[in-house]
Amino acid sequence: MSKRITHNPEIAYNDLPLLPPQAEIENTTILKKTIAASRALSELKGAITNLPNPTLFIDTINLQEAQASSAIENIITTQDELFKASIAEKKNDNPATKEVMHYKNALWFGVEQVENRPILTTNLFVAIMQIIKENQSSIRNAPGTQLKNPATNSVVYTPPEGENVIREKLKNLEDFIHAEDNIDPLVKMAIIHYQFEAIHPFFDGNGRTGRIILLLYLKMTGLLDLPALYLSNYIIQHKDKYYTNLRKVTEEGNWEDWIIYMLDMVEQTALKGRSQIAEIEKLMNEMGTEIQQKLPKIYSKDLMEELFRLPYTKRNQLEKAGLGNLKTVGNYLKELENHGFLKSEQVGKEKLYLNFKLLEVLRVK
Repeated sequence: MSKRITHNPEIAYNDLPLLPPQAEIENTTILKKTIAASRALSELKGAITNLPNPTLFIDTINLQEAQASSAIENIITTQDELFKASIAEKKNDNPATKEVMHYKNALWFGVEQVENRPILTTNLFVAIMQIIKENQSSIRNAPGTQLKNPATNSVVYTPPEGENVIREKLKNLEDFIHAEDNIDPLVKMAIIHYQFEAIHPFFDGNGRTGRIILLLYLKMTGLLDLPALYLSNYIIQHKDKYYTNLRKVTEEGNWEDWIIYMLDMVEQTALKGRSQIAEIEKLMNEMGTEIQQKLPKIYSKDLMEELFRLPYTKRNQLEKAGLGNLKTVGNYLKELENHGFLKSEQVGKEKLYLNFKLLEVLRVK
């Protein structure tokens, strides 16, 4: 399945092989792992579909994915700060938090584009990167990009150079994405991700754009209806293997280890996602029952949904949801705090209310 390739990491990899790979990419080991990953993904999709409001937890999952995907690039912010920034009117001055919010915006932009036109194109990749980086840069058009080992500063990879070369590789990637073939979509997803990272088409933002493409591909192929996979956390936990297996494809033509890694990422992330959704549902039902008993005049299913949409909420949010005027919903929130369901926090000129039990469930274990 693998054969050593003559590859010099210091020379631009303009000979990056076109897709599909000229190698065996679906053996018994891969097939078994594909079945397990597909089953886990299908169960997650079913769990989301069966929710009273399938979109309820998506904002939270996407913020977590945005944070973790950015953390892979050493852009660090806390989940708590991120959840606050997503709801507070006060402008967040933390550059890392801003960049993570750009990622979330880029993901949702991509989802909308794929819903309107279910194809993945170079133009879409560029648009996603521009939202992440908040600039108008495009495909790399100058030499000099090299990926280095941060510890030793030695060059580990030099991606293809020359805008025309890069665009040709991306066109081949597009053709492969949309080709009607017999490759399992999850195996194809792994190949697509390797190829995009190997092309490394931008000066910056390649990793994050590539991880958004993963989620968009799963949506485009119908494997997920919503981008509800927290993939980047798996990569953080197995970061060395991620880069080692990427290099094995480049240096040895070893696709098997890479594909198995990506399938395991999908399987483990889907299982964890399903488990987390079950935990949130359980907490929501328990808290709902308690609020109904202690504060029957306040309780409604709509209120519960708003308290579980994101860990933080505020008066304006409840008013927009049609739960009452500002004074009424303000009283609701105060009562919920007085009875120990929420904790308030002043952020700028407004008061935010934290569903602290939800935040505990969301904290990555």
